[in-house]
Amino acid sequence: MDRLMEPTLNDIDEMIVHEKMQAALEYQNEAWADGMADGIEPEIIADAAIALAMRETIRIHGERGAEAMLESLRTRMLAGEFSPERILQ
Repeated sequence: MDRLMEPTLNDIDEMIVHEKMQAALEYQNEAWADGMADGIEPEIIADAAIALAMRETIRIHGERGAEAMLESLRTRMLAGEFSPERILQ
Protein backbone atom coordinates (compact mmCIF):
# COMPACT_ATOMS: atom_id res chain seq x y z
CA MET A 1 0.00 0.00 0.00
CA ASP A 2 1.25 3.47 -0.84
CA ARG A 3 2.49 5.23 2.32
CA LEU A 4 0.66 8.39 1.23
CA MET A 5 -2.67 6.54 1.31
CA GLU A 6 -2.25 5.18 4.84
CA PRO A 7 -4.20 7.11 7.49
CA THR A 8 -2.07 8.91 10.05
CA LEU A 9 -2.67 8.68 13.79
CA ASN A 10 -4.16 12.17 13.60
CA ASP A 11 -6.57 11.02 10.86
CA ILE A 12 -7.60 8.04 12.97
CA ASP A 13 -8.11 10.26 16.04
CA GLU A 14 -10.28 12.61 13.98
CA MET A 15 -12.37 9.68 12.70
CA ILE A 16 -12.86 8.40 16.25
CA VAL A 17 -13.95 11.82 17.48
CA HIS A 18 -16.33 12.13 14.52
CA GLU A 19 -17.88 8.72 15.25
CA LYS A 20 -18.26 9.59 18.95
CA MET A 21 -19.91 12.89 18.01
CA GLN A 22 -22.37 11.06 15.76
CA ALA A 23 -23.22 8.61 18.56
CA ALA A 24 -23.64 11.46 21.06
CA LEU A 25 -25.97 13.29 18.67
CA GLU A 26 -28.05 10.14 18.30
CA TYR A 27 -28.36 9.88 22.09
CA GLN A 28 -29.36 13.54 22.28
CA ASN A 29 -31.97 13.07 19.54
CA GLU A 30 -33.44 10.09 21.42
CA ALA A 31 -33.60 12.06 24.69
CA TRP A 32 -35.21 14.99 22.84
CA ALA A 33 -37.83 12.71 21.28
CA ASP A 34 -38.55 11.10 24.65
CA GLY A 35 -39.06 14.51 26.25
CA MET A 36 -41.35 15.63 23.45
CA ALA A 37 -43.33 12.39 23.73
CA ASP A 38 -43.78 13.14 27.44
CA GLY A 39 -45.22 16.55 26.60
CA ILE A 40 -42.19 18.69 27.45
CA GLU A 41 -41.96 21.78 25.26
CA PRO A 42 -38.89 22.04 22.99
CA GLU A 43 -37.82 25.31 24.64
CA ILE A 44 -37.67 23.60 28.04
CA ILE A 45 -35.75 20.62 26.65
CA ALA A 46 -33.28 22.98 24.95
CA ASP A 47 -32.80 25.05 28.12
CA ALA A 48 -32.21 21.92 30.21
CA ALA A 49 -29.75 20.52 27.66
CA ILE A 50 -27.76 23.75 27.55
CA ALA A 51 -27.75 24.07 31.36
CA LEU A 52 -26.48 20.50 31.75
CA ALA A 53 -23.85 21.02 29.04
CA MET A 54 -22.63 24.19 30.75
CA ARG A 55 -22.44 22.52 34.18
CA GLU A 56 -20.41 19.65 32.73
CA THR A 57 -18.18 21.97 30.71
CA ILE A 58 -17.44 24.09 33.80
CA ARG A 59 -16.79 20.95 35.85
CA ILE A 60 -14.32 19.66 33.26
CA HIS A 61 -12.72 22.86 31.93
CA GLY A 62 -13.53 25.55 34.49
CA GLU A 63 -15.28 28.84 33.86
CA ARG A 64 -12.65 30.17 31.46
CA GLY A 65 -12.90 27.01 29.37
CA ALA A 66 -16.68 27.30 29.34
CA GLU A 67 -16.42 30.94 28.30
CA ALA A 68 -14.13 29.97 25.41
CA MET A 69 -16.60 27.27 24.35
CA LEU A 70 -19.46 29.78 24.43
CA GLU A 71 -17.47 32.22 22.28
CA SER A 72 -16.74 29.42 19.80
CA LEU A 73 -20.43 28.48 19.72
CA ARG A 74 -21.37 32.14 19.20
CA THR A 75 -19.02 32.41 16.23
CA ARG A 76 -20.35 29.17 14.74
CA MET A 77 -23.95 30.27 15.29
CA LEU A 78 -23.37 33.63 13.59
CA ALA A 79 -21.76 31.75 10.68
CA GLY A 80 -25.02 29.80 10.29
CA GLU A 81 -23.66 26.41 11.34
CA PHE A 82 -26.74 25.59 13.43
CA SER A 83 -29.36 27.10 11.12
CA PRO A 84 -32.15 24.66 10.27
CA GLU A 85 -32.06 26.04 6.71
CA ARG A 86 -28.37 25.19 6.33
CA ILE A 87 -27.70 22.84 3.43
CA LEU A 88 -24.79 20.43 3.79
CA GLN A 89 -22.90 19.67 0.60
